[in-house]
Amino acid sequence: MQQGWGDFLKGQGAVIDQGKVADFGALHEELHTARDGLVVADLSHFGLIAFNGEEAQDFLHKQVTNDMRSLAPEAALFAGFCTAKGRMLANFLVFKRDADILLMLPEAIREATQKRLAMFILRAKVKARDAGAEWVRLGLNGIGARETLVNAIGAAPDGMMAVVHTDTTFAVQLGDNRFDLFVAPDHAQTVWQALVTEARPVGAAAWDWLMVRSGVPIVEPATQDQFVPQMANMDTLHGVSFQKGCYPGQEIVARTQYLGKVKRRTYLAHVEAEAKAGDELYSPDLAGQACGLVANAAPAPGGGSDLLAVILVASFEAGDVRLKGLDGPRLAFEPLPYSL
Repeated sequence: MQQGWGDFLKGQGAVIDQGKVADFGALHEELHTARDGLVVADLSHFGLIAFNGEEAQDFLHKQVTNDMRSLAPEAALFAGFCTAKGRMLANFLVFKRDADILLMLPEAIREATQKRLAMFILRAKVKARDAGAEWVRLGLNGIGARETLVNAIGAAPDGMMAVVHTDTTFAVQLGDNRFDLFVAPDHAQTVWQALVTEARPVGAAAWDWLMVRSGVPIVEPATQDQFVPQMANMDTLHGVSFQKGCYPGQEIVARTQYLGKVKRRTYLAHVEAEAKAGDELYSPDLAGQACGLVANAAPAPGGGSDLLAVILVASFEAGDVRLKGLDGPRLAFEPLPYSL
């Protein structure tokens, strides 16, 4: 988080812990507003990697799961970065701004992901850099988000994954009423003040809850090298192209798609307990052996945790999945906002 921006947020009541806004002093109320109202959040806990150079788009096309050749400034896409065994080390939102291709992912894995991708640049005309200081990242969610965004920056994207650019900002639409907004630091305070005339400021916990409810899993440090893209529903979320050429892990990802049913999928659930990414899940049909893993979790407005869990389809269908052990609290599954 940029120093000046962090100082400004503290002046607005933000509680900052380890470089991210934990909350604005009222987590319980923030969670309820995130569920029922309009909220704005600082997203400094998400980092940015910029790739620049005449071969940047071709380079990334050969490294990630989606087709980078179709990437244009007007639309964003999801993609993953895998090991040779097809397990994701990261997944990210990808978009273009001027000559840069930007990857947005948790700051906790940004540096390691950037270094690993840079290992493959070799002689390609590409440079990678940490672009976190170049853009203030904000999230806006709730009824009236579009109108509030237009009032703040003068424009809004038109449709899912659409991107709109102004001289000092750009924004991505990620839901009917959800937008990620990127603002040049010199203009961030002005934009924030315009947004908070209608939207309540919330911390990372409330925003992470909205992300869980969106059904889009995010690879975190505890889940790196755990999931083939299809386990995280990346195929359903249009984050994998099965028509493109090779990338690390491509053979295994393709084999998973074409040589049988995907055995693990991501599901949305609630549990009356505290949960975190990496927690193991158990089911009586696999006594003594974990049937899944929590991908992402956040405190729920009514107590307990909402979570995205990667689970064996057979265990999900059996209907009795428990957190951390067979005697642990039972997961109550809820419909995802999309169909598998």
